[in-house]
Amino acid sequence: MAKLRFQYVARTAQGREVKGNVNAESEHEAQTQLRQQQLSVVTLAPAAAAKPLFGSGSSSRRAKSAELALFTRQMSTMLSAGIPLMECLEILSQQTMDQNKGFGLGIQEVADLVRGGSELSESMAKFPRIFPQIYVNMVKAGEASGQLDIILDRLAEFMEATESLKREIKSAMTYPVISLILIFGITGYLLVGVVPKFQTMFTQLGGNLPAVTRWVVAVSEWLQGNILTVFVGAIALAVGYVLAKRTDKGRLIIDTMWLKLPVFGPLFQKVAVSRFARTFGTLLSSGVPILGALEIVATTSGNKVIEDTLFETREVVKRGESITSHLEHAWVFPPMVVKMIGIGERSGALEALLNKVSEFYDEQVHATTKSLTSLIEPIMLVVMGLCVGTIVLAIFLPILELQSAVRGS
Repeated sequence: MAKLRFQYVARTAQGREVKGNVNAESEHEAQTQLRQQQLSVVTLAPAAAAKPLFGSGSSSRRAKSAELALFTRQMSTMLSAGIPLMECLEILSQQTMDQNKGFGLGIQEVADLVRGGSELSESMAKFPRIFPQIYVNMVKAGEASGQLDIILDRLAEFMEATESLKREIKSAMTYPVISLILIFGITGYLLVGVVPKFQTMFTQLGGNLPAVTRWVVAVSEWLQGNILTVFVGAIALAVGYVLAKRTDKGRLIIDTMWLKLPVFGPLFQKVAVSRFARTFGTLLSSGVPILGALEIVATTSGNKVIEDTLFETREVVKRGESITSHLEHAWVFPPMVVKMIGIGERSGALEALLNKVSEFYDEQVHATTKSLTSLIEPIMLVVMGLCVGTIVLAIFLPILELQSAVRGS
């Protein structure tokens, strides 16, 4: 394999910054060469002139939530066992490299920055696609308190609980989405591919068609004549949704709509409240200041309604008022949650009560998803039966009437 040229910026053991080029088969090999020269890598990238024939030697620095949760759990366990931080990072970097090269290289670069004198949280902040804001802030709090292993353990529990909730919601939503796609697909195929063939036969036979047949034939004709419009309209709707999600006003409208849906709205609200309580409680118990915690929870909430509410709450708290003085006017937070937060503020046990709220709503989400799953299945079967049954009835009813007429004559 031909070697590539990489440009680097690094620091010597004395802290002096040096720049240069290094030839290697991959970015990982280039980093190894520089470490052997007692250099701590700051940046490393393929030289502009050197491009491999088959792809790039560099992977994007990103990680999935489940991968980051596993890394955090392992890091916490190793630190608790007394293994030095640098050794932990080196071991986890090598271990992660096989499953996710970008993640492994990211950990290695964090290790290089720490070796060069940077704080762990400061180094992690340079890789936002791997370590989100809440992660960096909790590590920072752990460094300041000298309890990094405990904070990482708490962070691992938080991420594992969040992943569990995501899986539960995903499993609850998968069945209805797949069922709807199948229903629309089968119905569309029958209307466009099957009904027109019988329509020709009905026209040749003449006579009055039943009302249900006339209605199905009319829908079939409209769909055949406007299939391009329907297809383009569906694409335009999807693109419009994506573009709207990129604007503050569009996000607010869409997120409000999701929270107020007839069946799934209450479920999404419970998920949002549970996520808020778990994130806020975890940050506060890790030593993050309340104003900083509110800002992080707002930006990581994933819902514009809650984000705006929490930013407004932060401004209220800045003025010296209580959290509940604003939350009690926000429709997205149930009165029970607001009351418990108020009790927590007055008693000084806000973190514990937030954890109780999170546990309660996790159980509510579990119960709701279980009942929805058992309820959605028969509903989808009924909907599919009505759609397909109506078309089948529209096709066979004229045939049965024709047979009756022939027998009668």
